[in-house]
Amino acid sequence: MAADVREIIATINPDLYFNCEGDKRKTKEFKRFIENEGFQKAVEVAKSQALRFSGEMGLPKLDPFAGTEAKHTIVYDSSSETLEPIYFFLLDLMQEFGLKVEKLVDNFTSSPGSGHFGELGQRLTVMQQQGSKLMGDINTVVRSILNLIYDLKEFKIRLGYYDDLNDKDERIKQAARLSLKQIWMDRVDSQKGNSALKIMASTQVGFVTLIDAFLAADSLEEANKLDLNDRVKRIIIGRVAEFELWLKESGRELKKRYELEKTYLKSQVSSLKLYVRWAKPYLRTAQQLEMTQIGGARNPDYIKTFNTILLELTLLGKAELKEESLPPEIKKIKQKRKYYSCYIVNFKFRGIPQRVSGQGHYAFGGRAEVTLSAYALNEDELKAIDEKLNDSDIEDGLKLIEGMTTDSLEQLQGDIDYFLNEDSEKEKESKKNSEDVNPFLALIGYYEKSPEKKESKDEKKKSVFPVRKDDWFEAKILRETAAVIAKDNAFTLFDVYKKAHGMVSFT
Repeated sequence: MAADVREIIATINPDLYFNCEGDKRKTKEFKRFIENEGFQKAVEVAKSQALRFSGEMGLPKLDPFAGTEAKHTIVYDSSSETLEPIYFFLLDLMQEFGLKVEKLVDNFTSSPGSGHFGELGQRLTVMQQQGSKLMGDINTVVRSILNLIYDLKEFKIRLGYYDDLNDKDERIKQAARLSLKQIWMDRVDSQKGNSALKIMASTQVGFVTLIDAFLAADSLEEANKLDLNDRVKRIIIGRVAEFELWLKESGRELKKRYELEKTYLKSQVSSLKLYVRWAKPYLRTAQQLEMTQIGGARNPDYIKTFNTILLELTLLGKAELKEESLPPEIKKIKQKRKYYSCYIVNFKFRGIPQRVSGQGHYAFGGRAEVTLSAYALNEDELKAIDEKLNDSDIEDGLKLIEGMTTDSLEQLQGDIDYFLNEDSEKEKESKKNSEDVNPFLALIGYYEKSPEKKESKDEKKKSVFPVRKDDWFEAKILRETAAVIAKDNAFTLFDVYKKAHGMVSFT
């Protein structure tokens, strides 16, 4: 089941957003639970709350244990009017308040007995079939890329032997020549059947020395000087001549094949990216059309034979704390982290799908419960929320799509980049080697590698909490200022909606 963003916030900052019901010991127990069981399990048992304030001398003060919660609920129930206006009214209102709004959760489920369920099922099947067909093409291209990479790696090793033939070190030259002779015997000479050197040396009497003689002779002149009987020598001379010709021609042809395979690899990678781009819309749409069980199987709003749809949406609105909002005497103090006034708007819809006459879509009328909660969060907490949401079930479908497409390419990306960027790397290396070293820079240690910074014990020890705690200035000035702004604006949003609509229940 998808994690609620409010529960994630409570786990990231339990001192402020965990609902301990007035008992501070529960907060301490929850923090120990996070340390022992891990973040993910803690999210599952977290009890969340929005900002809480208590009034002292008429001034609001953060009080997470006994204050009044900055949370407001709007309930709208009308089976004849559609639900979309409620959502878009609040969305537009938040944007008019200067908030940057993003959607975090968008889940729905239709009862199996409704016409809406059957129509969405047909659309889902079409998207899945198209996506499946394209995924088959993608798998074919991926297999082709794998084969090309393995071939190129083998060619690279063989070409290394040819390069070593021109090395100044005689031992390297001799080792490369012997390796190429072994390749020639295994892949070229072996095609002669019973006349192959290895077959003759192992099966025919008098030819035991064939392989040793062939490996020892590096030229026709050396082959003629070998102390062998004429019968063996004639075979060795012929094979050495064949090897020399093969060595000359195979090196040139292998380089051509290597370059051709690199070009083909580039075209296959481009084809893979094209297929991925084509497949993603179908797979993404199929994932979006999949239903999510809202509230579990025992949810009384979900009746299989009723004509019912359940929707769950969550919006996050945020506004950065500006310098002009701070007291004048502390504006010059440099802020270490940005702080934001944040608003979580959670929509729960229970509607009746009704096909619009003469059109191919449905209208939804029913009951909407909207909860607006105020928060004060810093940039590290917002980043941690994004990361934890990505790890949760909210985006499991999108992860599956990425795994089926992008990840297939990323697993091979290192090898692909190596072969496709090989020429440019060689140019960079040659340019670097050709540059003159400045002796004056060498005197001041310019070319010396800087020593790696050793991590302290505190840096090595990672906390289970993803965000470090506020210092005094952040907690008492920045967060409290952002919190008061969030509390006031949350009530204003609630009040504007209340005045704009009549038949509404509010808390």
